[in-house]
Amino acid sequence: MASVPIGHSVQLTESYKNMKVLINTIKYSNHNWLICGDLKVVCLLLGMQGGYTIYPCFMCLWDSRADSLHYKQKDWPSREAFQIGCHNVVAQPLVPPKNVLLPPLHIKLGLMKNFVKALNKEGQAFKYLLQKFPQISDAKLHAGIFDGPQIRTLLKDKHFYTNMEASEQEAWRAFSKVIDGFLGNKRSSEYISHVNELMKSFEKMGARMSIKMHFLQSHLDYFPANCGDYSEEQGERFHQDIKTMETRYQGRWDINMLADYCWCLKRNEPTSLHKRKSSRTSFLGK
Repeated sequence: MASVPIGHSVQLTESYKNMKVLINTIKYSNHNWLICGDLKVVCLLLGMQGGYTIYPCFMCLWDSRADSLHYKQKDWPSREAFQIGCHNVVAQPLVPPKNVLLPPLHIKLGLMKNFVKALNKEGQAFKYLLQKFPQISDAKLHAGIFDGPQIRTLLKDKHFYTNMEASEQEAWRAFSKVIDGFLGNKRSSEYISHVNELMKSFEKMGARMSIKMHFLQSHLDYFPANCGDYSEEQGERFHQDIKTMETRYQGRWDINMLADYCWCLKRNEPTSLHKRKSSRTSFLGK
């Protein structure tokens, strides 16, 4: 089911101050909803410093710069408290850390990014990507920036798989298993082995550990039983759809724009019945 937007702004920037205004406006303290979104937004809500920091994880003190330990060490000291001035905490958390969910969609996009960045840039697989997606700039391709539909297209593309080297094929198979058996709507009974296979194949391929891979390696139990039920994919879809509305309203952004968006969701529902009929009467002239 589609998400229901309760607020939207095209002028506020993503900052701690504006997040505090948002949290107070929607009266979050009265509801204590679960939070699932971009990790940048999660850091702002928890009062953590953004960017490439040494302790980016909100659950433990994972050292993001200790490259030699990333694939070897799974258990890191737990983050006991969010004390300002310690371990990248710069402000008081706006939401309880226990209410924050790990974002399945952004983790999938992050895994894809790590995979593409580790590809042999002179190999056939990367050259195939250049031919497959000519609309994507070279900078984005080298950075591994893909969206959900593009990833689904590649997962079904046998030619992309056959152009890979042996280590790349092994990593791609593991990536596909994690998406289908863990990050989607159905959790496989062998999801732990799938994740371990992913880590081994990415290490063999030479992929660098990221914060999203760290979540899979060290905090697998923190994920909900069904990631599809708590995915932030609807929120990302809202961002894409609302861009069309912003263009249509040409700067006249107000509550009517959100109402128009909600009616579009209702009209696009294939099972809904539309009982409204035109009251106009037509006359045929001779």
